[in-house]
Amino acid sequence: MANGKFFQRIEWPTVGLIASTYLVVGGLVWFHAALPWWVILPVGAYFAALHSSLQHEVLHGHPTRSRLLNQALVFVIPNMWLPYGRYRDTHLQHHNDAYLTDPEKDPETYYMLPASWAALPGIKRMVYSFNNSLLGRMSIGPAVSIIRFWSADLGEALKGDRYRAACWVNFALSCAVVLAYVLWCGMPVWQYLLLIAYPSISLALVRSFCEHQAAPDYHHRTIIVEASPFWGLLFLHNNLHVAHHDRPALPWYEIPAYYRAEKARMVAQNGNYTMRGYGEIFRRYFFVAKERVPYPDLRWLKP
Repeated sequence: MANGKFFQRIEWPTVGLIASTYLVVGGLVWFHAALPWWVILPVGAYFAALHSSLQHEVLHGHPTRSRLLNQALVFVIPNMWLPYGRYRDTHLQHHNDAYLTDPEKDPETYYMLPASWAALPGIKRMVYSFNNSLLGRMSIGPAVSIIRFWSADLGEALKGDRYRAACWVNFALSCAVVLAYVLWCGMPVWQYLLLIAYPSISLALVRSFCEHQAAPDYHHRTIIVEASPFWGLLFLHNNLHVAHHDRPALPWYEIPAYYRAEKARMVAQNGNYTMRGYGEIFRRYFFVAKERVPYPDLRWLKP
């Protein structure tokens, strides 16, 4: 009976999607010599980015009641950029909505305190400003994110933070599995990084690009993007981000129905911070920074 209840509580759509993600990425690597780059790049990037969305699903308690099993299901990280344990910690900290966009308390924000911004050399200001356009976020954004996060977090691990060190050891093991498979299949590592790993991070960063904005009322800081099925599946409907922050434990495939039922309330709640699909975001911000990097008004930050 206990086993029966366990299997009944498994969210099979998520399990199926995890299996499909590994099969597709693994298949592309296996058959890489027979496939043109213009097939490997879009398909590989999409499914490796989808894995990032599945990691997000797992850290919120899906698809089973077992935390260890959930983590094991997404242990191997195709894009090799973010240790799962550290992603879980920083993202759950991010879910303290009252501190959303706070440069000191929201680990996922791209804002900086004005004083920190003023202290930067000119070249860094240029890089971070370009990174606030969608073109910048997709081109240099993965490199900026990797350099900033790895240098800070790995530095703490090397200074003696045992918990962080354990997260990085697990991450190293995951990367070793990916690289061993890539080499075993005879695919050049540079090709894997260029066609699958790096562009998958670029795609994943499209979701977070407009996800939050600075605003006096923290309820107005989280976006709703009514996206097409292409983007909806890629982001597991976290484009409807108010719904996710409202019910973070809701499985991804139940978010659209919840949003439809609560749409009027959510749009009123977030001050109509909405976009009609990612096409609108691309049109508005592909070449233009969506906003400045320094936080616009420190009075909006909660003490």
